[in-house]
Amino acid sequence: MYSLLFPGQGSQQVGMGKDLYDNFDLVKHIFKEADECLNYKISKIILEGPSEKLQLTENTQPAILTVSFSIFTILKKEFGIDLNKFSYFAGHSLGEYSGLVCADSLDFKDAIYLLHERGKAMQNAVPVGEGMMLAVLAMQINELKDLIGQQNEDKGVCEIANDNADGQVIISGEKKKIMSFQSELKKKKIKTIPLKVSAPFHCSLMKPAADIMSEKIKNTNFKKPSHKIINNVTAQEVTEPDEIKNLLIKQIFSTVKWRESIINISKSGVKSFVEIGPGKALSGMVKRTMKDKSCFPINTVDDIKDLKYELQK
Repeated sequence: MYSLLFPGQGSQQVGMGKDLYDNFDLVKHIFKEADECLNYKISKIILEGPSEKLQLTENTQPAILTVSFSIFTILKKEFGIDLNKFSYFAGHSLGEYSGLVCADSLDFKDAIYLLHERGKAMQNAVPVGEGMMLAVLAMQINELKDLIGQQNEDKGVCEIANDNADGQVIISGEKKKIMSFQSELKKKKIKTIPLKVSAPFHCSLMKPAADIMSEKIKNTNFKKPSHKIINNVTAQEVTEPDEIKNLLIKQIFSTVKWRESIINISKSGVKSFVEIGPGKALSGMVKRTMKDKSCFPINTVDDIKDLKYELQK
C-alpha cells in the first residue's frame, strides 16, 4: 500500500516544476489557471523568481500548490498511474490543501484563492520582526513540552508548531520568548536552528489570521474526498466537508501533527510514501520516524518514470 504526501512552506525554490512545465501542455494550462485566478503571473515567479518574491508567503503557498497539482495531474493523465494504489493523502500545512484538491474535495482555483488569502492573513497577523520559529533537534516532543511548561511562568508565546519527526520539532511564538527559550536549550547542549520564515506560523499568534480566513473557508464549496485525507490538527482521517472546513481554520494556529500522521498511516499497512511537490523534505521526515518505509520524492519526468516502474513491480 502507498500514501501520497504533499509538501508545505519551506520546500519552494525558483525553477521548481520547470522540467514538467517544459514537457507537458497540461502543466502550462495549470500554471495559466493559477495566473488567471490571482490576476498576476505567479507562473513567472515560480519559474524565474526572483527568490524574494517567491518567499513572500502569499506567493509561496499558491506556488507550491500549483507545482504539486501539476505533478499529480501528470501522474494521472499522462502516465496513467493507478491512484487506487494510494490509500491515503496527507499534506503538511498548506500541503493539506494540495491533498484536498487532488482528492476532488476542493476545486484548484478555489484553493489557489484561499492559499493566497491565507498567506496574506498569516503574514499580517504579527508585525515583521516580532515573531520567530525555531527547529529543536534530537529531542522528543514530550520532553520539549515539559521544558516549555517550565518556562511558561514568563510572559510571552512559545508553542509547538510542528511535530515533524522523531527528533525534529518546530516551536513558534514571540521572538523575545523564543530566543530566551533557545538560550535555555543551549545551556542543556540541545541543538536548535532558527528558521528563515516571515511570521510565527501554527501558534496562537495566528488566531487573527484564522478569524480572517474563517468566513472565506466556510463560504467555499468542499465535497467529500475521493481518497482518505489525514488532517494536520487531529492526525486522523477526515471526510465530512464541514469538519474539513473547521479543521482548516484551526490548522492555522494549531500544531501540525505530522509525525503522528505518518505513524497512523503506517499502522494501516502503508509501506511506501510518494512525495508530490517540490523538494524532498517530507521524505526525510518519514525516514526519521519510520526507518523501514520507502520514500519516493517526485520532482521531474525521470522521477515519475521511476515511480511507474516501482508501481509495476
